Amino acid sequence: MEYVQERVTTLHDLSGAVPDAPTDRAAVVVPMTEREYAGLAAERVLSTLESLSPARVVVPLRAPADRVAPFADWLDEYDLPLDVLWCDGPRVADLLDSHGLDGERGKGRDVWLALGCAAREEYVVVHDADTKTYDERYVPRLLFPLAHGHDFSKGYYARVEEGRLYGRLFRLFYAPLVRALEDETDAPIVRYLDSFRYALAGEFAATSDLALRMRSPRKWGLEVGTLGDAFAHAGFDRSAQVDLGEYEHDHRSVSGPTGLSDMSESVGRTLLRAVVEHGGTVEFDTLAERYREAGNRLVEQYAADAAFNGFDYDRTDEREQVATYAEAISKPGEDTRLPAWRDTSLSPDEVLAAASDDLDDVREAAGR
Repeated sequence: MEYVQERVTTLHDLSGAVPDAPTDRAAVVVPMTEREYAGLAAERVLSTLESLSPARVVVPLRAPADRVAPFADWLDEYDLPLDVLWCDGPRVADLLDSHGLDGERGKGRDVWLALGCAAREEYVVVHDADTKTYDERYVPRLLFPLAHGHDFSKGYYARVEEGRLYGRLFRLFYAPLVRALEDETDAPIVRYLDSFRYALAGEFAATSDLALRMRSPRKWGLEVGTLGDAFAHAGFDRSAQVDLGEYEHDHRSVSGPTGLSDMSESVGRTLLRAVVEHGGTVEFDTLAERYREAGNRLVEQYAADAAFNGFDYDRTDEREQVATYAEAISKPGEDTRLPAWRDTSLSPDEVLAAASDDLDDVREAAGR
């Protein structure tokens, strides 16, 4: 039985317990796109949240106008204190533009909009809607550290399904990149990023104060960006990670417009920006090669672990992924993150009102 502590407080699933946690003082943010509509995984998530009775559930929805009305009707079927934020609505876009915040859209922007609205409660929990194994332990486990002296907690789990190792972007990109950085800098931020067992997990919880201090990448890279801000405002002592146990969700291909290759570019930029921003020195000219070396060493370690467990493992494919991800490593470039809510003139109430009016319009147009 494993109970090793990392540099951040690490809470293990040793008994299957559901801890006592302040769910009634928390808002749960569940970002969705049109592909979650009436899906089995999303239905499981929403039904489970009904049994947990959180103070609020905020669904930032990214979908075309013709899909929004039926989506909202479906969400209304659940007995939840629900705020639906249609993130693509015209009033929301105009409102952001008037505050100089409009721009590229993606998951990070959606979650940022929701965080401002969710932070009306004492605590905020964020997780995806495509979790096939979602159960009633996830939210209280994420919240438990916040009621015991921590400001930030992140979920972790083993991405193992049907005799195969998944979590490829973390295993083959994030982990070896952080190892390569550790070899050249002693900046505490790198040790912090290495402390999390599944740093690219989308599940986290934070105090509302911390949620309002987070600066979100607009598309991918949200998970790493969250860690950068958690390091700045919570640090090692007030950060925790929590074992969520069994976990299965959708897998992405390496190639394609929403594949792991594209995601690696955003994750890499966000990670390297966090390191530089917090005092790390990076030799960009040699980083890609050093990453490849670290990645290929890890491939051999994963191969041994897979063989030990009798799993299928394709060394050649994993090495090819390392080579693909190496192409994503470059200097961070322009910072397009959304600012912390505390640093904007925008009010969450304005966002809620604009999103509500946009939703009313599409429902009226659809005859609902």
